[in-house]
Order: sequence, then C-alpha cells, then structure tokens
Amino acid sequence: MAKPNDFDIPRIFYFISKNIFTGSRGDLNFRIVPEDDLLKVSIWHGFICSELTEMEDYSEFPLSEEGHTQMLAWLATKYEK
Repeated sequence: MAKPNDFDIPRIFYFISKNIFTGSRGDLNFRIVPEDDLLKVSIWHGFICSELTEMEDYSEFPLSEEGHTQMLAWLATKYEK
C-alpha cells in the first residue's frame, strides 16, 4: 500500500513560491500547479508528457499544510487504484 510520503513531493513552501512540480510513481504521473491559493493536481498513466495526453483525473486542494497533506493522501489513493 502506498503511503503519502512515497511520492517524494516537495513540502508546501515549494508551492507557496509558485513552483510547478511534475512526477511519477510507477505508471501514475502527476502535475501539481499552485494557482489562486490552490494546489491544482492532474493525473494520467503512461509515458506521454502532460502536454500531449488526456488527463484522467483532476482535483484541487488549499495551498496550505492541510491541503498539501490532503493532496498526498489523494495521490496515494489514486496510485492504489
């Protein structure tokens, strides 16, 4: 079972500084964009980059420690599926 910290995602301060992050675990890919006090997260599977693929799911979380924790838990759930 995946744990939220298995994704090696930067801490909240990285996103508060308006940095975008893309990563993967197994064949699950994700893109995290901080925008308008939100963490906007898209996921997809496969080897195609985010610009060329259709996103499979999307969610938004508050740009805060709590939102960051919620985002990690959401990604862990998506990875398990």
